[in-house]
Amino acid sequence: MKRNYKFETLQVRAGQEIDPVSKGTAVPIYQSTAYVFDDMQYGADLFSLKKAGNIYTRITNTTNEVFEKRMAALENGVAATATASGQSAVLLSLLNVAKKGDNIVSSPFLYGGTFTMFAITLRDMGIEVRFAKSDRPEDLEPLIDGSTKAIFIENLANPAFSIPDFEPIADLARKKGICLLVDNTFGMAGYLCRPIEYGANISIHSATKWICGHGTALGGVIVDGGNFKWDIGKYPLLAGPSESYHGAVYTEIFGNAAFAARARIDGLRNLGPAPSPFNSFLMLQGLETLSLRADRCCGNALEIAEFLERHPKVESVNYPGLPKNPYHGLGKKYLRHGFGGVMTFKVKGGFKEAADFVSRLELILHVGSVGDTKSLIVHPASTTHSQLSPKEQIAAGVYPNTLRLSAGIENVDDLICDLESALG
Repeated sequence: MKRNYKFETLQVRAGQEIDPVSKGTAVPIYQSTAYVFDDMQYGADLFSLKKAGNIYTRITNTTNEVFEKRMAALENGVAATATASGQSAVLLSLLNVAKKGDNIVSSPFLYGGTFTMFAITLRDMGIEVRFAKSDRPEDLEPLIDGSTKAIFIENLANPAFSIPDFEPIADLARKKGICLLVDNTFGMAGYLCRPIEYGANISIHSATKWICGHGTALGGVIVDGGNFKWDIGKYPLLAGPSESYHGAVYTEIFGNAAFAARARIDGLRNLGPAPSPFNSFLMLQGLETLSLRADRCCGNALEIAEFLERHPKVESVNYPGLPKNPYHGLGKKYLRHGFGGVMTFKVKGGFKEAADFVSRLELILHVGSVGDTKSLIVHPASTTHSQLSPKEQIAAGVYPNTLRLSAGIENVDDLICDLESALG
C-alpha cells in the first residue's frame, strides 16, 4: 500500500492483493501443504534462497503471508513471521539470537508459561535466562555481560500489568550492543502500543488473544522492526554462515529483515511450529474489527475497575487506567486508545472467598485466557501461574485471593451487575 494509511485502514486492507481470478474481497484460504514448481531450476532456486516463493506450508503459505504483512504494517515493522502459537513465537525469537552458552536478561514480570520456558526449557537447552528484580534499566544492566544476547520484557505484563519504560530500556540495549525483544500481546497488535517506535527491535504476539479475538484459533507472530544491525561477532546465527543453507548469510540475503527470515527458514523449517492457513484466515477476520473491539474492551475494563475499586468486599484493584496505579503515568506515556482490557483484583479473604466469588458468577466465564469478545475470569495462583513457587507467584503479583478479569465487549452494565451479585 503506497499511502501512509492509519491503523483502522491497515487492519482491514494491508498485505492483501485482490485475487485476479476470483476477484473475491476476502483473503482466500490456501489450504494446501505444497506447491508446484515451474521446472527443476525453479525448485532448486527456491530451496537455495535465490528466489522467493512457496515450497511447503510449513515455511510459507499465501494466506499466512497476508497475515504476516498486515501485522508488520500494524506494528510498523519491516517483516513478520507467523507461528502456531504465542509460545512458539517467543521460543523462535530467542533461538534466533542465543545458543548454548549464551544468556538472556529478562524482566521478572512474565506470563507463567514464558517464565517456565525461560527457567526450565531454555536452561535445559544450555541457554541461561537471568531474571532481574524488575524491568527498570538499573535492575537489568548489572546482569548483562559479554554473553548476553538480548533483553526480554513484556508490555502490560500478565498478571502484574507492569508497563516498561521503553525508551531508557532501549537506550540500555543500544549501549550494550544487544537487541530488545518485547512480548506485546497485551498491546493489541499495535493499537494500544507499538514498542518498535520506542526503540524495541522485535515485537512478539500471541495472536490467539485480541488479534483473533473470538477464542477460535491459536497463533503467534514475530514482527521484525528492521532497526538493529546484526553483527557477526555478537550474532553469528543471523550474520554468519548458516549450516542449514550451505553457508548462506541471512543479513546479506534479507538485509534488515534478517530476523524474520531466519525465524521462518531455520525456525519453522527445522522445528515445525507453522500456523494453519485456516487459522491465519481467522486472525485476519479478527484484525478487521480489532480497533472496535479494543475500544469497547478498554472502556469496559476501566468502568469495571472503577466499580471494583469502590466495592467494600474488594481489597485492591490492579489496573493501569486507575490514577493511583503505579503504572498510570507510563500508561499515559506509551499507550493509546486506553489502558488495556485486563485487570487483577483481590477479594477480601483468601482462596475460599475467591473461589466462592467465581462460583457465583453467571455471565463472566471461568476461563484461563484473555482477549476474547466474552468476559473471562481466572484464579492465576491455581491455574496460569500454578507452576511457580509461592515466592515466585508473589514476585509476579499473584496471591491466593487474586483474580484476573479480561473484559469483553458485552454491555458493561450487565458485567457490573454480574460482579456485584457475585460479591454479595
